[in-house]
Amino acid sequence: MRDQPEQQAPPVQRLRIRYAKRGRLRFTSHRDFSRAFERAVFRARVPMAYSSGFHPHPRISYAGAAPTGSASEAEYLEIGLAEVVDPGAVRAQLEEALPDGLDIVEVVESPGGSLSDLLEASHWLADVDADPAATQAAVATFLETDAVLVERMTKKGLREFDCRAAVVSLSATPRDGGGARLDLVLRHAVPAVRFDDVLSGLTSVAGLEIAGAPLLTRLAQGPLDAENATVGDPLRPRG
Repeated sequence: MRDQPEQQAPPVQRLRIRYAKRGRLRFTSHRDFSRAFERAVFRARVPMAYSSGFHPHPRISYAGAAPTGSASEAEYLEIGLAEVVDPGAVRAQLEEALPDGLDIVEVVESPGGSLSDLLEASHWLADVDADPAATQAAVATFLETDAVLVERMTKKGLREFDCRAAVVSLSATPRDGGGARLDLVLRHAVPAVRFDDVLSGLTSVAGLEIAGAPLLTRLAQGPLDAENATVGDPLRPRG
């Protein structure tokens, strides 16, 4: 019989980490980031806890990763540690070990519970190459429409779904230098609605013409206050 693997001790401390993807590093995929982060915790000598089994791996849980190509100020993960450490020291060590553009914003002790459950919505900004007046008119039409059906290719084939229901708020303003800026609060729904689905919806209901790809940035991700159309801080969840 094959020898059973050594059972690892459970983590004695869990830390939640907010990080940002900036500049050219917005093109980093989630897989690329996870590899870079695992190398960073090794270089920084963070005392990671490991999973049990024949192939132990560091206890890192990722949640709500932004699409490749989008910048973000609000990406989150949680790590399990084999020793109790100072969160501020871990932030400094990781910040030094990661490349510029993958930046550690904050590290706090986990209060317990599920981090993923706190990520109910995202606040996005997008600069689009489109006529500002036409964009504002398209947004007004979109918001007045009860359901906006769009299609997207998924792993299970072409799927049609309503992208309007996930939109908590949406506005458009003229952008310096031309084009328009879209401000969107998007509920995390099932199936997931992405920013490009909303752009498809604007084209579908109002014929909005957008040239090229938008410059997309996630400003916040966390608990949703639907009444005020705001996104809270998952590192400081409401009581």
